[in-house]
This record gives sequence, C-alpha cells and structure tokens, in this order.
Amino acid sequence: MLRYPLAALFVVATLFPLAWTAVAGFKSKTEVVATPFQFFPEVWQWDNYSRMLADEAFLRSLGVTFAGAVLFAALSLVVNSLGAYVFARLEFAFKRTLWVIVLTTMFVPAIAIMLTSFIVVTQLGMLDSLTVLVIPGAASGAQVFFLRQYYLGLPTALEEAAQLDGAGPWKIFTRIFVPLSKGAFVVVGATSFLAFWNSYIWPVLTITDPSLFQVQQYLATFRSDRTSEMALLMAGSTLAALPVIVLFLIFQRQIIAGVRLSGLK
Repeated sequence: MLRYPLAALFVVATLFPLAWTAVAGFKSKTEVVATPFQFFPEVWQWDNYSRMLADEAFLRSLGVTFAGAVLFAALSLVVNSLGAYVFARLEFAFKRTLWVIVLTTMFVPAIAIMLTSFIVVTQLGMLDSLTVLVIPGAASGAQVFFLRQYYLGLPTALEEAAQLDGAGPWKIFTRIFVPLSKGAFVVVGATSFLAFWNSYIWPVLTITDPSLFQVQQYLATFRSDRTSEMALLMAGSTLAALPVIVLFLIFQRQIIAGVRLSGLK
C-alpha cells in the first residue's frame, strides 16, 4: 500500500520546481525573491509572458535551438544506428577491441574533453555556426550501446531470409532493422533532442554571434546582465521548457516501450 503514497510524493517532488517556475513567471520583480516564500503571487502579472513572446531575440533563440535540435537528433540517429548495426551483426577485424573503445567513451565526462574539443573545432573553423553544435556530439557510445542491445534481440531468421534473396548488409539494415526499430529510434531521438535543447556550456564556448544564441544561452543573460528581471527569466524558462514537455507527451508511449524492451534484452 505504500507504493501509492510514494508514487504521489515522487510526482509532487518532480513537478514542484516546474510548477513554481511557471507560477513565478506571473509574479512581479520583487515577489520572485521575496521572503518569506510565497508560492502564488498577490497579483497575477500576465505581462511577463507577453513580453517574452514579443522578444525577438528570445523567439529567434527558440527557433535556432529547435532547428539545431532536430538536425542533431536526425544525425545522431543515422550515425549511432549504423554503428550499432555494425557491432551487432557484422564481423570484422579488431571488433572486440573497437567495441571496448566505444564503451570506454561512456565513462569519460564531457567536461574532461571540453578544452581539447574546443581547440579542434577552432582549428577547423567551425565556431559561430550550427555545425559546431550539431556535429561534434552526434556520435554517442551510450546510444550505440542502447541500439546494439536492441538489435541483438531481433530474430536472425529475418536476416537469413533476406540474405537468401540476395540482400546485402545495407539493404538488410534499411529494409529490416530500421522499420523494426521505431521505438528505439524514438528514445534515441528524444534523448538527443533533449540534450541539445538543454546544452549550455558548449554553446557558450563556441557561439558568440547573438543571432545564433541557443535558448539556454539567451536565458543566461538574465543572470548576468538583467538580474533585476527574475520574473521574466521564470517566464522565459517556462516557455523554453514547453517544447520538451510536448515532445514527451507525444512520444511517451514509444519512449517507455523502447526503454522497457531494450532493458529486457
């Protein structure tokens, strides 16, 4: 019987920060940081949300971030699904050694290679462009591992039948593995989209052109240049969270099913 109260407590603890952020967007400048803490505002200020929706820089950052996130998710799916198929089904020299190297990357913190990655993209002339945000992180050891586990669970009889019909590895991958991997692809795509949408440190290092500011990068200006407008920051943060929430609500069944299936295999 304890599972229901615990589940309710977990839901409340999870949703409370988001609910407070959304409500804080309706407060005045002083109410957001006022003490003692007060959850609801005395007077609901709709102006904060309307000002953010009328802010061209904020809307541009949303659009640029959304476009980059879609490109990043698509590229991640292509690169990591191909890598997973190669390690799951094909045989080649030094396969085990290369697989260990791929797995090792999962345990290297991104911050540990941030400086060297910055030097590389600088020398390649990729700064201040969407390519510097999309390409460097597209390959992911964790996603290759996730998709490989999924592919290992697919019946080999389908491949054998295709091989008897003269199908090669590429045709088998595109005609059999891709159509059967929709659930896993949704998980990888949603994860990549979310990672790109919430990225902050890498955009700050590589993007200085205001027209290419990512949404988290733009919201950070409130903490440095506009510290007195915390209510606007709360409103902007709420609006920035909406695309991710909508994405999850649309694909929640596929995400849960994909995680469950891959975890069983």
